[in-house]
Amino acid sequence: MPDRRAAMFEYRQPDLEVILAQPDQSFRWYEHDYPYALARWNHHPEFEIHLIRRGNGKLLAGDYMGPFGPGHVALIGPGLPHDWLGEMPAGEQLAGRDVVLQFDGAALLALRSTLPELAELHRLFERAHRGIEFSGATAVEAAALLESIGRARGLKRLALFLQLVETLASAPETELRVLASAGYAPSLDALSAQRINQAFDYLTRELTADVRLSVIAAQVGMSEAGFSRFFKRMTGHGFIDLMRKLRVQRACRLLAQTQHSVADICFEVGYENLSNFNRHFRHEMQQTPSEYRRSTAI
Repeated sequence: MPDRRAAMFEYRQPDLEVILAQPDQSFRWYEHDYPYALARWNHHPEFEIHLIRRGNGKLLAGDYMGPFGPGHVALIGPGLPHDWLGEMPAGEQLAGRDVVLQFDGAALLALRSTLPELAELHRLFERAHRGIEFSGATAVEAAALLESIGRARGLKRLALFLQLVETLASAPETELRVLASAGYAPSLDALSAQRINQAFDYLTRELTADVRLSVIAAQVGMSEAGFSRFFKRMTGHGFIDLMRKLRVQRACRLLAQTQHSVADICFEVGYENLSNFNRHFRHEMQQTPSEYRRSTAI
């Protein structure tokens, strides 16, 4: 049964986490310490598989609150607010407490027309909208696979991911627990959600053009400074930083999939000069566009 103390979090609007996988990866895997800037009451449209390596505390998932400890594995569905609150003295830090894997479940299920075996994931993903905690042999195997994915690359990484979701999908009922109440519905701030959606629509539409903070701030009825703070608080990214990341991601796809020159790609993704493009690309990818192209060449 859910711990109704979690209801207190209904009065705190969950932040939207913006998830960006690397351009050559279909899902995001990372590990982090605790406390950590993104370890907060948040939600996102992606599915999340979460492993706690060490430490204890309380998992909040919708209106559920329950304990977690080392080896804890959970699957959180799209839009479900969640947080892993650690129980530790102020000022202390747990290195590498969390392993996080985030992926687009809708895109995966959309492949069912060509990969019908993926239909087996449908029930798992439906239940994950309320959050699922795994235990026993399922949690042990899932934890090992999550660790292996962090060390793998390319097709091996993808194969391990499919093995992971198959492990969760085939878990016996005795080794899983659905978390949030059946009738739970997150109470998200409609105005904030509208403003964030407008900002993302603007970014998507104008990404390769002259993106201006002043334009989107005016569209959502806020000052530039107010919108900048609001966007950072809601998404964890600065608006201009996110624009840079999205432009570089698009450039990576063009570098890997076309023979366009670096200069042509620079202008195609919205930069006005090659110097800024190269500097921003190196900041995001730790290599030059030409080096990235060579590293992805078959």
